[in-house]
Amino acid sequence: MTEDATFEDGAERPLNLGALDADDLSVISSLAQDAVFPITEMKWAIRQRRFAILLNRFRWEDAANRTERVQALLSFDTVLEVASQGIDRSDRDTVLSLLSVTFEPTGDGAGHILLTLAGDGVIRLTVEAIEARLKDVTRPYLAPSKTAPKHPD
Repeated sequence: MTEDATFEDGAERPLNLGALDADDLSVISSLAQDAVFPITEMKWAIRQRRFAILLNRFRWEDAANRTERVQALLSFDTVLEVASQGIDRSDRDTVLSLLSVTFEPTGDGAGHILLTLAGDGVIRLTVEAIEARLKDVTRPYLAPSKTAPKHPD
């Protein structure tokens, strides 16, 4: 038997969220919005069918500390193919900014997860099913800019 979340469950702790459907993925998208990451921090483990990004995300879930960032691992399982557009993967100094994570179904739970980036870039993951995770892996730190972009609450 599962229990509903309580107010206390929202205490300051590292995030560790999973997504198994498009609604779950929209929550992860909201929490990862405006995250930045060097192009070198994307990895596709073909044999494990896993795609992962180590990103620096704003802590949107904490309204009092929205100038804080935390490093988080955004990972996707059951990945069959990875394609990108508008990204120069040969430029190892590129820093990308994540705008959204969405799902386009193709049938029977399969589809494409789209990672839309600032500057018209996109990464498309062809997946058998939605199996995503967003997990904080460091303690929060003050964003170098000491400001956060406006988040659509």
